[in-house]
Amino acid sequence: MQILRSIADLAQLSGPVVLAAGTFDGLHLGHQALIRRAQEEAFRLGGTVVILSFDRHPASVTRPDKAPKLLTSKQKKIALLERLGVPVLLLLEFNEALAAIPAEEFIASIAAAAKPLHKICLGSQWSFGRGGAGDIFLLEKLGGELGFSVESITAVEVGGKPISSTRIRKAIATGNFHEATACLGRSFLLIGSVVPGAGLGMTIGFPTANLAVEGMQLPPDGVYAVRVQINGEGSWSGVANIGVRPTVDHSMAPKRSVEIHLFDQDDNLVGKELATEFVEFLRGEHKFPDLAALTAQISNDCKQARHLLSERF
Repeated sequence: MQILRSIADLAQLSGPVVLAAGTFDGLHLGHQALIRRAQEEAFRLGGTVVILSFDRHPASVTRPDKAPKLLTSKQKKIALLERLGVPVLLLLEFNEALAAIPAEEFIASIAAAAKPLHKICLGSQWSFGRGGAGDIFLLEKLGGELGFSVESITAVEVGGKPISSTRIRKAIATGNFHEATACLGRSFLLIGSVVPGAGLGMTIGFPTANLAVEGMQLPPDGVYAVRVQINGEGSWSGVANIGVRPTVDHSMAPKRSVEIHLFDQDDNLVGKELATEFVEFLRGEHKFPDLAALTAQISNDCKQARHLLSERF
């Protein structure tokens, strides 16, 4: 997949260009339908389909205090787009300068660079330009002036309700992995790189991999039976703990963390990427009277998870 970093780079492509625009967080079934429609149109014309997206969620710049948690990192989004057969990704750095560009100017620059711009496909809720002032109605007006058409894709539904990234975030936040999986069209995986930890797990006989998942949407706090891929390969069973580790972290403002203990895995995992599937919730996170009580409970958690996972995998 070719990745372009500026609107001017569109001039490199063979037209006509069909653009599919959106944030595409999660690459759920609705996003996939949008991309397929753009691919079909580009194939019909003998042109080039281009996915327009951003290197971060726009809200992280325009309203950082209310920015949503992410379903997919930038790297995962790129990998998923490649898997969908996308030939070209226009991945723009979303910064204050880009956020300040008026909607009309933003679209005009795209139309000027593409040779030519034939169509823009989008979801009905997509907004663009300074203050999010651009919507489908403005886009249709600009299309008439600049010579491109606009196609709004009907929302895909699951269970009688439209799929959206917001819906999937809520499902994950409440532990409804079945709904999240149905909307994504694949199992929900929490993906993060392993970073060094305090090493406490090793001292009590249950070494853990600590995941860097800042900004990602997390399931509810608690202990889970999980299946894990390492750098996209293999499949290991284990237990995961999400929470603030109340038994061992006595700081005034403890941070939520994700720790994973893999069964029968002794490798140093620091720097490797773990993709974690949450198979079943085992218990809530509790504060134990001492480290011995915590260790005993972890042992029980592992026994329960081993039994449960051995029956399913």
